[in-house]
Amino acid sequence: MKPSLSPSQSLAARITRNASKQTYYTIRLLVDRKMVADAYRAYAYFRWVDDVQDAPGASCTEKQAFLERQAALLEACYQGPPSMQVSSEEQMLVELVGNDREAASGLQSYLRRMMEVMRFDTRRCGSPVSQVELSEYTRNLAVAVSAALCYFIGHQTGGAAQQEWIMAVSAAHIIHMLRDTQEDLRAGYFNIPAEVILQNGLDMQDLDWSALRAWVQSRVELAHHYFKAGRQGIGRERCLRRRLAGYAYVARFEWMIKTIRKDGYRLQTDYSRRKSPQAGLWMAWRLLGSLVVLPRQKGEENSLERHSLRVNGR
Repeated sequence: MKPSLSPSQSLAARITRNASKQTYYTIRLLVDRKMVADAYRAYAYFRWVDDVQDAPGASCTEKQAFLERQAALLEACYQGPPSMQVSSEEQMLVELVGNDREAASGLQSYLRRMMEVMRFDTRRCGSPVSQVELSEYTRNLAVAVSAALCYFIGHQTGGAAQQEWIMAVSAAHIIHMLRDTQEDLRAGYFNIPAEVILQNGLDMQDLDWSALRAWVQSRVELAHHYFKAGRQGIGRERCLRRRLAGYAYVARFEWMIKTIRKDGYRLQTDYSRRKSPQAGLWMAWRLLGSLVVLPRQKGEENSLERHSLRVNGR
């Protein structure tokens, strides 16, 4: 008989599944068995924070107050059980930190870096920021996600290719920001640097997307370069489950690179095609192609199969 899930576990799994089925199944199938519940909490908590920040109607001041509360809660959790009353979503963070038994752990790096990412998003609400600031934003997110991947998947194997992981995640974030440029702009977030807006004399109420094609192309090519380096690092990982997660993560954003190039570097309002069966097949084929060239290590495949069977309760 399976043990019943705590409210925090159920909520975290539900938020993750609703937000991203790829993330949900990556955690379910590839994360170290004892860390699955916390991996859901780690993703779901910041997914909730991001959704609160993106909800229509709230002012930038209200968003900033909310983020300051979350940052204070994180600090309180690392000092001991917090005395403040928390919501069911905030309880995910409380339990996550409570389960962190390592000094300077990858989990702590993830939580602190992601909190900085969220705080920066709040500070930039309503006004353009520089390329330097956007690059630091990407760097913080890339370090956070890389730390989480190495913490939750193949925890005992360490992070042999950390710098290349950071490059791969940085590339993904560059493409993510291009993909969401128009949607984020409507919510008051500028993914185009202030310098580019000024140099091109752009009207943010009626952007000339043709004028931005050269800049978009430069960002796509930078991401392509980072992905190439990142793939080399992922291929050297000793943990097969971590390599699988890395290649699956990269493939979904490589599909976006292909799509943006096909559109002549003109950013579109809607990229829902990325969720289509055709896109899914392309990503799966890309993943399988990556695995074919990976050097296999004795016993990895059997270990992966046993892990997946345990996760699914068989």
